[in-house]
Amino acid sequence: MPARGASSRLFEQSRRFLAGGVGSSARLTPELAPLYFTRGDGSHVCDVDGNVYIDYILAWGPLILGHCPPTVVAAVKEQLDAGSIFGACVPQEGELARCICECMPSMDLVRFTNSASEGVHMAIRLARASTHRSKILKFEGAYHGWYDNILISAHPPAEHMGPEEAPVAVRESLGQPESVLDDILVVPWNQPDTVAEMLRRYGNEIACLILEPIMCNNGVIPPQDGFLDTLRRLTTQHGVVLIFDETITGFRVGLAGAQGYYSVVPDLTVFGKGVGGGYPIAGFGGTNRIMSLVADGTVGHFGTYNSNSLCVTAALATLTELMRNGGAVYTRITALGQKLAQGIRETLTECGIPVVIQGPGSFFSALFTDRPITSYRDTFRLDRTLYSKFWVALLEHGIRIWPSARGLWYLSAAHTEADVEETLRAVRNVAGTLSRTAA
Repeated sequence: MPARGASSRLFEQSRRFLAGGVGSSARLTPELAPLYFTRGDGSHVCDVDGNVYIDYILAWGPLILGHCPPTVVAAVKEQLDAGSIFGACVPQEGELARCICECMPSMDLVRFTNSASEGVHMAIRLARASTHRSKILKFEGAYHGWYDNILISAHPPAEHMGPEEAPVAVRESLGQPESVLDDILVVPWNQPDTVAEMLRRYGNEIACLILEPIMCNNGVIPPQDGFLDTLRRLTTQHGVVLIFDETITGFRVGLAGAQGYYSVVPDLTVFGKGVGGGYPIAGFGGTNRIMSLVADGTVGHFGTYNSNSLCVTAALATLTELMRNGGAVYTRITALGQKLAQGIRETLTECGIPVVIQGPGSFFSALFTDRPITSYRDTFRLDRTLYSKFWVALLEHGIRIWPSARGLWYLSAAHTEADVEETLRAVRNVAGTLSRTAA
């Protein structure tokens, strides 16, 4: 078992002044104390105890080029010498905006934020301003950031969800006022008839329908055939703004995001994570008709750190690499991810461990169940106990994956065939042990 004494000591020391000992609640796991990392290089990370891991978490997804990609690091170092933030316009932001608008089909105009939660907040504000309506329609199990007005029914407990055909809107945290539920309507994923009925009943009150075009935060749950097209048709019919939250899928599925992958164009798009290559930058954008409300100041959008020079520089360097040769890097990342996913499926199946693989390849979920997951409620039949043993055991073999049964795996341009082979050897060892234990 790898030594973890230094991480454990740091955690205990941090708890004295840092609430819970962590900077984000997502870093806490019941199985073991959080690890503290000192360095990342390509597809690998190193912790304070000197343990090295092949990393498939990639900072929860943003590191599409891997850790410390040389071209991005060089660009940021050069900019750091010139100034990190001015609270004013910088030359690179216009070029970055042009690149994003050329990549994403829905984008005529774009604005930058520091986080995707801010981007979602602004997209909703714009939808309300452009429709003069207030209600938000969202999907059960979808996460769109941690602001009070949208942190609803992201991971609702079974006893509070209500019937499947009419989900109850559930607050996710103490401290959210009950009033946030007044403007939220919740529908199940992949059920177009239920969405149609909700729009028929409340369409003249609904400002927007917001969704991840591939639901990602409860495992990778793709849209069923024709579902996104139906949502596009229904929202147009009822004058509802269609918002794609491409925080995860944007610049990860491909240069055009999931909207390009599925050929469905929303009115507004939120993006983040992958576009910055590991630096905190996000944004929102869409049609001239709606975005003009920001452009002319009718709808307020502010932020001291928006478009700061370091993050804009990092994003532009990242996009330059991703756009090289027409986005050829995505072909390699996707193929490598599909090879890894297939190997995991075959290995676990041979060992008698039911698993379903879902996702396009550049990211996917390995879900411990015997049937496809098509909605949030399906996730309640995941074998969480077995998955818990699985991820902890892989960590002992130097493979770092998501510590939750949602089972996401992220690939980067830095991962190699050798990484995949080493990972599959570890999966075989762990699966065999789990299989013998279960027997």
